[in-house]
Amino acid sequence: MLWACILLPQLALDGVLRRHATPDEPLVLVDGPLQRRMLRAVNAAAKAAGLRAGLPLPTAQAICARFAAVEHDPADTARWHDFLAAWAYRYGAQVSRQMPASLLVEVEASFRLFGQWPRMEAMMREELVALGFRHRIALAPNPWAARALAGVHDGLAITHDAPLRQALGQLPVERAGLPPEAATSLRRMGLRKLAQIYALPRAALARRVGTDTLDQLDRLAGTLATPLDCYQPPDHFQARIEFNYEVGATGQLLFPLRRMTGDLAAYLAGRDGGVQRFVLKLEHERGAATEVPVGLLAPERDPAMLFELARGRLDPVQLAAPVRALQLIARELPPFVPSGRDLFDVRPQQAVPWEQLRERLRARLGDAAVHGLSIHADHRPERAWRDHGDSAEGPPLPRPGWLLPQPIPLRERSPRILAGPERIESGWWDGDVRRDYYVIETAAGQRAWAYCPVGEREGFMLHGWFA
Repeated sequence: MLWACILLPQLALDGVLRRHATPDEPLVLVDGPLQRRMLRAVNAAAKAAGLRAGLPLPTAQAICARFAAVEHDPADTARWHDFLAAWAYRYGAQVSRQMPASLLVEVEASFRLFGQWPRMEAMMREELVALGFRHRIALAPNPWAARALAGVHDGLAITHDAPLRQALGQLPVERAGLPPEAATSLRRMGLRKLAQIYALPRAALARRVGTDTLDQLDRLAGTLATPLDCYQPPDHFQARIEFNYEVGATGQLLFPLRRMTGDLAAYLAGRDGGVQRFVLKLEHERGAATEVPVGLLAPERDPAMLFELARGRLDPVQLAAPVRALQLIARELPPFVPSGRDLFDVRPQQAVPWEQLRERLRARLGDAAVHGLSIHADHRPERAWRDHGDSAEGPPLPRPGWLLPQPIPLRERSPRILAGPERIESGWWDGDVRRDYYVIETAAGQRAWAYCPVGEREGFMLHGWFA
């Protein structure tokens, strides 16, 4: 097995920044008791202004007059951890959140699907950047070593035990995940690298630092198998963003809506599924929430399409009261089957795929504005299709793409017959039909579908045209 560790050093801060309206302005996370508020994390703008993690809040206010302070919420950080675990599920069936601010993914089994590790790593990094999460990634034969190496060597990839032992030997003692008291004791003994510790007699080392430290050293080397708690994605998606101010127009909801639909698409990609219906809930200070249902004719998971459809349903909504929070709930998550495309796409660059155009029309004109046709099991041509009816297997014989509403007499007396006759006798229960159909060619070279009474070849009635 090969395990990838995705270390998320600023998980709590990134979760706040990605939904903040002005992430480029100074922003800090604060926590601690009211009498001693401390800065837990700072963004790049706050760091440039002289702020750093660990400063007391009054000191930070003296250094920088204006910055946004957000309360650190451990539950919110845990939700982002779960969200990223669902995202990582597409890269491996074994995903663990057991270690704080990190994800462990068994990736070797997915090489046939995504390609070898350099390509998979590039895909992971690209998607994490798009999602707005800073990260460090390392690959190793066991998850514990991958976690330790990710904190020191971003991008390191080790696939065999021999180079792993050498890389572990260069790890600083305090970065190896050992118990804090054991790491301090080893440092006081003058031991700086893990190679020095592995060289010590095992019995003597156990008496000095205890069996827990020995177990961690064995986990790093891969000689002690320790099971991990693996993550299972939920069967629904739910996201919520609460605003610090009242939103009075739906246009102001587009920024958080784009983030939420992007998160939904990432979650669906992890499950290898799609969404056919979701609900936007606009929460108000008082009164019931405004629900905006978004339905699709087929499962989709493209983030641009999901955002455009949600935007189309949200634009005409008249707000009864200002919005204080936005919630997206998706419970109908059927399997996703990509639409068939040509190997060489000949559509113009500005052309819109049919699926996207269909859903765009439904979003702007209403669900009843777009209909689908399905084949109906009836031999009579005018009754062989229905609007959104149950599909049945169509006739094997040729049928025109343009069927006239009512048959009309054919002006040409002796057209050229290309195929036929095809006799149709049906409908005795609601209008008997007895006809002989022919595929004919007119003098102008047009192919048509026409019929005449049974047993005759005169008095043709035109019923349709072939493309």
